[in-house]
Amino acid sequence: MSSEPVILRLHEPFTLESGEKLQEFCIAYHTYGRLNERRDNVVWVCHALTANSDVADWWPHTVEEGAFLDPEKWYVVCANIIGSHYGTTGPLHINPETGTPYYAAFPAFTIRDMVEAHRLLARELGIEGIHALVGSSVGGFQAIEWAALEPDRFGRLILIATDAKASPWTIAIDETQRMAILSDPTYGQERPDAAEAGLAAARAIGLLTYRGPEGYNLSQQDRPDAPAGSPHRACTYQRYQGEKLVRRYNAYSYVAILDAFDTHDTGRGRGGVEAALGRLSCPAIVIGITTDIIFTPAEMRRLAAMIPGAVYREIESPFGHDGFLVEHRQLNELLVPFING
Repeated sequence: MSSEPVILRLHEPFTLESGEKLQEFCIAYHTYGRLNERRDNVVWVCHALTANSDVADWWPHTVEEGAFLDPEKWYVVCANIIGSHYGTTGPLHINPETGTPYYAAFPAFTIRDMVEAHRLLARELGIEGIHALVGSSVGGFQAIEWAALEPDRFGRLILIATDAKASPWTIAIDETQRMAILSDPTYGQERPDAAEAGLAAARAIGLLTYRGPEGYNLSQQDRPDAPAGSPHRACTYQRYQGEKLVRRYNAYSYVAILDAFDTHDTGRGRGGVEAALGRLSCPAIVIGITTDIIFTPAEMRRLAAMIPGAVYREIESPFGHDGFLVEHRQLNELLVPFING
């Protein structure tokens, strides 16, 4: 991370949707810019999977002058999610009942629990109305859930490469990564570096879906003059990316968050997805990516059709789901006018 987060420590237990309680609970977060006197310039960003609360670190050219998260204009807030490796209470935190880290015993949590933590942070920061709520990928899961819970709180809703419910396809992707981690015989051992080989393999599996065939075929071709029998560039890339995640993350957080993602269903307890989304009233933009194989353009168009008055736009990119991290020019062209509204 390029800068350290602020840590909010709550004085009361945090009750999860399951009824279990985290007796000691903290939330890591970043802010950019300043809250204006009218307190109406808040833009809240929800992050995905292994990202952190430092949006400027993982989302290039978005938190800068002239971009859609311009800190000279907006007060940008991002909270690290429950279970993460980056400051908010998770598996490597101390369980006060045992005096040792939770590891695999960390209680199950849901997307709704993540949103409840966001709401608690907003309350602590004195934030009521939020000008725009932004979510990409699994950050979009959180954004949709929060908007369905409090539809009158938001002035704009920005959803990028996401969905209102975890599909069998996305759950299967998660399960395949879990299988890789759980096949590592060190998973379950109470140490922070457990299952590193499994975590590296899980990341390599995930990358196949993040980038897709076009992205790989464009960026990982072997050199024409490469000697016969030398390592393929695609192979070294997979290993490098797996090792890179291992250096900054842990297997227990990864499994816990994948489990939470699979609980995502905005329609649960609300009469189904269409009924839940039908209550949204703020202007919304839904952005798909032409080569995304996780949240396909067809699925994104269906999502937009279920949100009253939402507009659908598409980013052209060969880099699949990761296109939202790469195609910042297209993203800013779409979102600067929308967020300025």
